[in-house]
Amino acid sequence: MTLRVLAAALTIVLAATCWPAQDALPASTNVPGTDYPRIHPDRRVSFRLKAPAATSVKLQTLSDGLGKGPIDFKRDEAGNWNLTIGPVRPGFHYYAFLVDGVQVNDPASETFFGWGRESSGIEVPAKDLDFYDLKDVPHGDVHIHAYRSGSLGTFRSAYVYTPPGYDANRSKRYPVLYLQHGAGESERAWTKQGKANLILDNLIAAGKAKPMILVMENGYATSVRDNRAGISIREAFDKLVSQELIWNIDSSYRTLADKDNRAIAGLSMGGGEAIYTGLKHADLFSWVAGMSGGTQLLDLVPGEAGRAVALRFLKLLWLGYGTEDGGYPAAVKVHRDLEPKHVPHVWFETSGSHEWQVWRKCLYELAQRLFR
Repeated sequence: MTLRVLAAALTIVLAATCWPAQDALPASTNVPGTDYPRIHPDRRVSFRLKAPAATSVKLQTLSDGLGKGPIDFKRDEAGNWNLTIGPVRPGFHYYAFLVDGVQVNDPASETFFGWGRESSGIEVPAKDLDFYDLKDVPHGDVHIHAYRSGSLGTFRSAYVYTPPGYDANRSKRYPVLYLQHGAGESERAWTKQGKANLILDNLIAAGKAKPMILVMENGYATSVRDNRAGISIREAFDKLVSQELIWNIDSSYRTLADKDNRAIAGLSMGGGEAIYTGLKHADLFSWVAGMSGGTQLLDLVPGEAGRAVALRFLKLLWLGYGTEDGGYPAAVKVHRDLEPKHVPHVWFETSGSHEWQVWRKCLYELAQRLFR
């Protein structure tokens, strides 16, 4: 083979395998070495799936930020199915493919536990936000803390963030924030999808938040016996936290083990769990927050007297919501109803729907107020 023929052959191979125009780059959430999904500078997103035998491929959008699905792909002559959508909202979004009607994950994307299953996810960067980016600052550590629950008769594992410098000073103790995920997610969500550890690293480095321990447990804590007795997920989780988890964390980490140095917060389902447990146990928590959930707090603590006692002993009641969330109108009503009752609280709202970008912003704002 002559050099000219060899060069021509290499050109054909390279042309067949090269990336599209360099205005779009692979998403940070891609499996290493894969070209798609790709994100354009204007936040359009291009997906591709090679499935020559398929007769139909659609994008199933599992997060509002990607738009309303399913959306049809188009097939090219090489058997690739291609789709470009957007521009889409910045942040993290779940999605899936529908291949001939069967929902499958994108083999080119990492998976994240959400919607009660491992789901594909994509991170769309925001040009004007960097508070959750990995930066050149001191970093804390995320531990997998295994323990046995006596009430459930099973082993549990919580994700525990310890702040920068935790291991360097063995005499220093820290306040604790118990932070809960939403429905269909797990104890991994706040670090993998929410980047909670990076948010705290950056806030602590900037002097905007006090160094704290972060505890993230699985919000599903019902046993077979609880299910038979009709005990709700919220009630079961309250029992686990108040009777076992707090004691276990206080005995395993250098915590400031009193109510004034203990906070509880959560998103969506976790917001309901946090507010329920926080208001029910005024002896355990002084800082309570709900993000996109749990704002029906007036129904969570029975009786006016119980609510008055719980709220009077709080240092902070914090409520946050995305303005495009379906629950936003009801949440605003709760907020406005609290004002004439002279219930001190902080209301935070931001653009977005029921999605991780909202909850990242919520944690960023909340963490700066805790333990002050």
